[in-house]
Amino acid sequence: MKLSAPLYQLKRNARLLSRDAAIPLHDALDRMAAEEGFGSWSLLVAKRAASGPASKLFPRLQPGDLVLVGARPGQGKTLICLELAIEAMKAGHRSLFFTLEYTKRDVSERFRDLGADQARFETLFTVDCSDAINAGHIIERMGAMPRGTLAVVDYLQLLDQRRDSPSLMAQIRALKSFARDRGLIMVFSSQIDRSYDPAMRSLPDLGDVRLPNRLDLTLFSKACFLNGGDVQFRATG
Repeated sequence: MKLSAPLYQLKRNARLLSRDAAIPLHDALDRMAAEEGFGSWSLLVAKRAASGPASKLFPRLQPGDLVLVGARPGQGKTLICLELAIEAMKAGHRSLFFTLEYTKRDVSERFRDLGADQARFETLFTVDCSDAINAGHIIERMGAMPRGTLAVVDYLQLLDQRRDSPSLMAQIRALKSFARDRGLIMVFSSQIDRSYDPAMRSLPDLGDVRLPNRLDLTLFSKACFLNGGDVQFRATG
C-alpha cells in the first residue's frame, strides 16, 4: 500500500495534530496510521520498513558503487540515504554519514522519523559533521573501513564549497577509485536545479542536477531520483 505522503511528513502532521487537538503524540500517530489504512503507527512503520524503497534499492548496490540520490528540498532524499545506511547496518556493515547540513542531534531525530532505533547501531554508525569534509577527509576517515561499508555524503555540492579543495571532478574521481579499490559503497544526496518543473516531468534526471562547476555524472554507477513520493532508480552507464 502506497502512503499518501512520505513517512517523515506523516510524522510531522501527527505532531501538529497532537498540538492542535491537545492529544498525546502516540494517539495522533495512530490516527495518522488509521487514515493510511493501518491499525497502529507501529504497524505502519513496520510495513514501511519492509516495503520501502531503501529495502528494495540496497540489494541492488554493489561494493565500489557511487550512487547519486537527487531531489528538490522536502522530498526525502536525506531520509532515503539514511535508510540505505540502516539497511547496510542491518546486513552487518559499517555506515558513515558525512554532513554539513545536520548536527548529530538532527540525525538522531531523522532516525526517529524513520522509526529506527539508532542505539541498535551504535557500534556500526558514525556521524561526521566536520567543516573539513572533502574527498581527502572522507578517504582518511574510511581508510580502515572494511569491504561493504556504506558512506552517505549529504550532499554532493558541499564538496565544491571550499576553495582550497581540489575540483569537484577530481574529488569524485578520487572517491570512485577509492571505493572501487576498497569495495566500499558511497551514496551522495544531491540538489536539483530550480529550473526543474515537476508539472512538466514527474521526476528529475541527471540533466537537472545542480552543478556550479563541471562534473561528469557518469562517474556515478547508479542514480535515484525522487519527487512526490515517486522513486526512480537506474544505472547511469
